[in-house]
Amino acid sequence: MGPDEKKPREYGAGRVFKRWNSPNWYVGYNVKGKWVVESSHSPNDAVAKRILRVRMGDLESGRPVPTVRRCTFEDMAELLSNDYVNNGRRTLNRVLHSVAHLRQTFGSDKASAITTDRIEAYRAARLTEGAASATVRMELSALKRMFRLARRHGRLHEVPDFECPTPNNARQGFFEDAELRRVVEHLPEPLRPLTLFAYLTGWRWGEVRSLRWSQVDLQAGTVRLEVGTTKNGEGREFPLSPGSELDAVLRDQRRLTSELELSRGWVRPEDRVPWVFHRQGREIRTKDAAWRVACREAGVPGRLFHDLRRTAVRNLERAGVPRSWAMKLTGHKTESVYRRYAIVADQDLRDGVARLTAWQAEQRKRGAR
Repeated sequence: MGPDEKKPREYGAGRVFKRWNSPNWYVGYNVKGKWVVESSHSPNDAVAKRILRVRMGDLESGRPVPTVRRCTFEDMAELLSNDYVNNGRRTLNRVLHSVAHLRQTFGSDKASAITTDRIEAYRAARLTEGAASATVRMELSALKRMFRLARRHGRLHEVPDFECPTPNNARQGFFEDAELRRVVEHLPEPLRPLTLFAYLTGWRWGEVRSLRWSQVDLQAGTVRLEVGTTKNGEGREFPLSPGSELDAVLRDQRRLTSELELSRGWVRPEDRVPWVFHRQGREIRTKDAAWRVACREAGVPGRLFHDLRRTAVRNLERAGVPRSWAMKLTGHKTESVYRRYAIVADQDLRDGVARLTAWQAEQRKRGAR
């Protein structure tokens, strides 16, 4: 024992003690005949005692105790990857991309070395590099999930306290009807009905391009997305009003698809085109290059296909559709996200002021009588 090392304090079946070269208190206890020591990361012995009580409770009840000294960043990354795979999460590639950025800073570290100070420094460095606030938020959310999974699996006893930045780079793009029609005119033929469908329903690109005829019932007047195929995992149905533009788009597409099948002699069910929107019978996979050109030619450069979703939400608001109904149609799970999409355009504000002016004039007339 060094000259500055304090005598270990017995505490229940384990003990708390200090080492001469550290201001922090340590916890020691026996696990299956092996003496385990871990740092409390605190100069306060009350923290060490609390950790020891938790460890003793875990051992008494048969729960696994954290292997803090052996848990590394890569261990936590593996837990995260397995969690996404086992739960069938659709954003696995995105979270692995976030982990790759985190690995550049924390890849060789133990979990206990990834402290709040280092995480905040990482956040500041990423923002300084020019990374979008939403990107940094996804990366830190992945890191927080890694820590929580490690604690759940008995690898850690606590999660560092850090915040994920609130994104302030939400896009504000939307289309007026005339702008959208101009873009459609400049798109290749296979993308025209697909774009109109997205504009009228507010559905996402992936949901529209992968839509199959088995999901469309023209007689009953419905289009549906099956459970587990959407971003939030919930199924969805969009009714078709007879004579509506959406109904006409699907009926025209059904007619063109049938003509293509007959011209190629595809009479067997297995030969038929399964997709509603396709390129001469082949699945549509990309649209970015054609979309950029069409937007530029239509005089609205820089617009995104996802702006169609924002536009659909705004149109539903303009039409006075109750928000709960609209969220079911577009597939928004939370009202907070829906409100971000319910964009108010300059013309909407002008219309609102015009209505206010007319109302005030009417009130003045009534007062003069």
